Amino acid sequence: MARAIRFYETGGPEVLKLETVEVGEPGAGQARVRHSFIAVNFIDVYFRTGRYPLPLPNGLGSDAVGVVEAVGPGVTDIKPGDRVGYLLGPQGAYSDVRVMPAEVLIPIPDGISDRTASTIIMKGMTAQYLFRQVYPLKGGETILYHAAAGGVGLIACQWARAIGVTMIGTVSTEEKAAVARENGCAHTIVTGGMSPEDMAREIPKRVRELTAGRGVPVVYDSVGRDTMMASLDSLQVRGSFVSNGTTSGPVVIDSTLLAVKGSIWMTRPAMVHYATPRAHMLAMASEVFDMVLAGRIHSEPKQTFTLADAAEAHRALESRKTVGATVLVP
Repeated sequence: MARAIRFYETGGPEVLKLETVEVGEPGAGQARVRHSFIAVNFIDVYFRTGRYPLPLPNGLGSDAVGVVEAVGPGVTDIKPGDRVGYLLGPQGAYSDVRVMPAEVLIPIPDGISDRTASTIIMKGMTAQYLFRQVYPLKGGETILYHAAAGGVGLIACQWARAIGVTMIGTVSTEEKAAVARENGCAHTIVTGGMSPEDMAREIPKRVRELTAGRGVPVVYDSVGRDTMMASLDSLQVRGSFVSNGTTSGPVVIDSTLLAVKGSIWMTRPAMVHYATPRAHMLAMASEVFDMVLAGRIHSEPKQTFTLADAAEAHRALESRKTVGATVLVP
């Protein structure tokens, strides 16, 4: 038996219920993992509210770390006692223990604690695929990155600094601006209290000031609807608009606007298309772990909640009061 968060209808944080569930033995190709830390990601909010539909009832959460308790037939590269993390697979990470497909489990190397791993499996690999695959940065670029003080954002700040990229980051408060700068964000734009129209005017103005009028070659935009115009107007001709999140609402765009704004390239990447097959996922994770072990990236949870307080964790995340990564502890 295990405790798990379940929800039977979409809605606010109050729909999340802590229940006792049956956990069986792992079958062929599976492993049973007892969690030590569970990451809370904004995509969890999308599933809870129904923006990303799930069959109901269902569990929640896609990202956790822990220890392997047992493996099923045919599992050869994972064994009981291994510390592992994962970011792909079925929803249900908000739990004490669960059975998972072994092919999605990522071994955690010595020298990296479970606590650290809980903030870099999803978030570090997101920074990796944004900076190394979606729009590969070579060093020397100036970029615009929205939500620079978020869980992914603070890792992105450090990654940018490590490879010689000048990051212009948007944040909602002066306090978050200070944290982003401490982590390597070269310039910050505080957007708290701004309307989308204000941001569409002020963000590109500041970006142009910082780039001698040129604009940036790429914008990484996890905010979505409210920052779309600011992103487009901050780009150089033939720049790339990477829409990697929609915390303010979905991006709906007339492709003609991409031409008007300078023949802009736009992509909406998803982790599953960059972290498969397994060999590629493990190579991505290895690069992230190497960055941590070399001291180029440091990441620890900024907010910790118990599993039973998952709803409170969601309220904190949605209120934009959090800085960096948030985790649940079973």
